[in-house]
Amino acid sequence: MVYNFKVFKKCAPNGKVTLYMGKRDFVDHVAGVEPIDGIVVLDDEYVRDNRKVFGQVVCSFRYGREEDEVMGLNFQKELCLASEQIYPRPEKSDKEQTKLQERLLKKLGPNAIPFTFNVSPNAPSSVTLQQGEDDNGDPCGVSYYVKIFAGDSETDRTHRRSTVTLGIRKIQFAPTKQGQQPCTVVRKDFMLSPGELELEVTLDKQLYLHGERIGVNICIRNNSNKMVKKIKAMVQQGVDVVLFQNGSYRNTVASLETSEGCPIQPGSSLQKVMYLTPLLSSNKQRRGVALDGQIKRQEQCLASTTLLAQPEQRDAFGIIISYAVKVKLFLGALGGELSAELPFVLMHPKPGTKAKIIHADSQADVETFRQDTVDQQASVDFD
Repeated sequence: MVYNFKVFKKCAPNGKVTLYMGKRDFVDHVAGVEPIDGIVVLDDEYVRDNRKVFGQVVCSFRYGREEDEVMGLNFQKELCLASEQIYPRPEKSDKEQTKLQERLLKKLGPNAIPFTFNVSPNAPSSVTLQQGEDDNGDPCGVSYYVKIFAGDSETDRTHRRSTVTLGIRKIQFAPTKQGQQPCTVVRKDFMLSPGELELEVTLDKQLYLHGERIGVNICIRNNSNKMVKKIKAMVQQGVDVVLFQNGSYRNTVASLETSEGCPIQPGSSLQKVMYLTPLLSSNKQRRGVALDGQIKRQEQCLASTTLLAQPEQRDAFGIIISYAVKVKLFLGALGGELSAELPFVLMHPKPGTKAKIIHADSQADVETFRQDTVDQQASVDFD
């Protein structure tokens, strides 16, 4: 029996530095982030000459459009979150190797060198802000990449021909337990009018997965002398660009408006359920909608809710994503409106926790990248 697993491979333009990684998604468990590990294979010339090779994990934060960068302006910041010398290796290196690293080291020969980086859990999650139809250049957002280069020091301005970079993502998965069921009650009274209008909104649960339908339970009790003429339910995506003091805004990613059961006369009540499904397919080409970090050859979806261990410890270069259901009652020109909001969590499910066993007869799908574009796929047998 042959067991399959995937390996990502990318070479420097001069072909003397090659990077291998077993995955490109690294999970943020809120309390800590998975180690970022891989293998670097050096050309015989670099090994013979004892060339110094360094590795870094870089967080790139773009907060303005590339096409607006004129007169020396630059709307992009790059932060080095981890850096170390990979070759020649320090004499005392007690880092434990993964099973994948062990198999690749046996297959790739003596010029293969393992590496492992650790990133702070406070580092921001990978998020991309969707561009409009006419926008060009790189999109705004937070992205990560592993950078391997040959140079004299970690701060050396790297030579492009001896540098290899591979994009990765820092992601979060849904908690295993549901939180408390969201519920709220709001009331409105009217000047010179007796009684009040009461709106109760309840969600069927707090945690939803991408693509899942959200059931919004609405109960209206009209003890006023006004009439409710229309009901509207919305899913709003909150985007908070921490760098800017006024960098918060909202996108309506799903909405439903109805007059069924209306008008709700004074002294009467109405109870109904409205269903909403927030999907990227309904928000294509809408500028500013937050998406999960982008990696080539992967379908995109709306950004997941950002989970923070402590809300006050927000990274200055992060983008915080939140979701809420908003229900609005329209009472006409003189009556105004009554609205209620309920926050909820929208995330991807956590994959199976069972670790993949790499057997002696494993076969790896090696996905090879050019410096800028995806090139080809190949297969390598690990005998």
